[in-house]
Amino acid sequence: MPAACSEIVGDIEDLISSQDITPKERYSNKNSVTVRARRKQNGEAKRAEAEEYSAPASIIPGTQTIYIKTWGCAHNSSDSEYMAGLLASYGYRLTDNKLDADLWLLNSCTVKNPAEDHFRNEVEAGRKRGKAIVVAGCVPQGAPRTDFLQKLSVVGVQQIDRVVEVVEETLKGHTVRLFGQKKEGGRKTGGASLLLPKVRKNPLIEIIPVNTGCLNQCTYCKTKHARGDLGSYPPDEIVSRAKQSFEEGVCELWLTSEDTGTYGRDIGTSLPELLWKLVDVIPDGCMMRVGMTNPPYILEHLEEMAKILSHPRVYSFLHIPVQSGSDAVLGDMKREYSRADFQRVVDYLRGSVPGVTIATDIICGFPTETEEDFEDTMSLCEHYKFPSLFINQFYPRPGTLAARMPRLPAQEVKKRTKQLSEFFQSYHPYSHKLGEVQDVLVTEVSHDGKHYVGHNKFYEQVLLPKRAELLGKMVTVKIVSTSKHSMNGEPVLKDSPWSSPGLTTPPSLAETSGTHRIRIETAPSSHRLIPYTLLMLLLAILTRLVWLIL
Repeated sequence: MPAACSEIVGDIEDLISSQDITPKERYSNKNSVTVRARRKQNGEAKRAEAEEYSAPASIIPGTQTIYIKTWGCAHNSSDSEYMAGLLASYGYRLTDNKLDADLWLLNSCTVKNPAEDHFRNEVEAGRKRGKAIVVAGCVPQGAPRTDFLQKLSVVGVQQIDRVVEVVEETLKGHTVRLFGQKKEGGRKTGGASLLLPKVRKNPLIEIIPVNTGCLNQCTYCKTKHARGDLGSYPPDEIVSRAKQSFEEGVCELWLTSEDTGTYGRDIGTSLPELLWKLVDVIPDGCMMRVGMTNPPYILEHLEEMAKILSHPRVYSFLHIPVQSGSDAVLGDMKREYSRADFQRVVDYLRGSVPGVTIATDIICGFPTETEEDFEDTMSLCEHYKFPSLFINQFYPRPGTLAARMPRLPAQEVKKRTKQLSEFFQSYHPYSHKLGEVQDVLVTEVSHDGKHYVGHNKFYEQVLLPKRAELLGKMVTVKIVSTSKHSMNGEPVLKDSPWSSPGLTTPPSLAETSGTHRIRIETAPSSHRLIPYTLLMLLLAILTRLVWLIL
């Protein structure tokens, strides 16, 4: 059977061999799939196509090299880790060198124009280099008819568990586009199973999406178009994933979603109920970070959230985006809360959780923002002096209500952004901590590669000497210097070596999490482990070879 054919293939099921599982078993949503052979074109279009991917006459699936690039939030990062795990389990090699890769898997973000521009540039670069390309994430899901995405295969945000199929067919020269939603009993679910294999970008950190979508209809937000309405994962599935992660050596757990505070409203539970269940399975010395929540959905849980954020195994940290200090602008944004609501949340948490870190976001230059509105935002930021403040210029996202509003002059937007940024840079939130002794969990390497990065109970960043014995450990440090965004700590000497809080040694950087292994006895006193997925890969390769020969 040739890898590509001259006619348009009606469905991906037409490409499945007799040795494969049946279409009914393999696909749950036939109508969401479109597969095409790449057609030759004349003139200028033909010259442009000449540099694009050309499928070989035959391929053995699972033997190629894949490059994965991710833009955007922790939810996107988690999706990429799952897709990497599935591909690696099937036998595909993962690489950080895109020039060596046979296929590029690009996972996009639609929040702001620059992220989408970078994504578009990468797509064009891949095409020029003749790479097979699969796109994923919120850009193709929210705007599948975008010009630069035509003739590209797409993995929808709730279809990441089918990435192997899409990659396989793309390498053959076909275009596959999967956009369907996962549903149970007619209700939207969180998405692909949380128990799938994954390759963590950081072996010490497990990112768990607790839900997808949200309940808001913000006028400036494009992500809603992609992620849709709220869909929560069952608590037991989340807890099972967390337990498995800690058993694999993870020492830090991140919960993520488009709005963590809405968790469970669609399935009869709540975020605090989930968090208490998770706290019970976090080993001593390991930590959990709760993801971003919008003000309306945390108000009714303030007392419980304060108790949870005070727990020794939970970071006293919460990201609560306010976006504006003006009630008029918040109304035009359809944010569904007032300035007073936001202040009530911050005041209660600061009063009930000593030292808690509240991070927030501001959009400068929303189309209806007056000078008086902006002053309201300035006064809010001046009152609280947030240690983490994410300042963004307004970007009109196509298809949103705000994109149809008359825009403010660009110079005015830049002026307001500059004014708020200068204020934020004017104060130093950590200077009073000089000389303190703190316990920090060391999990990352700094961007410049010169330090290890740890976080204290309040999720404040502490830079440490880059000594191998510190990574993955809970380390006691003395703060010797501070800067705007971090502190520098020197480990306090102790009699015994630093111990890892994880239950076991964490997996290596490229190791796949969540795969079963079969133990094979090779001698009475020795044994070796062979991954179950490797056996399945060998079987798949043999099946394909027989198919090609016949």
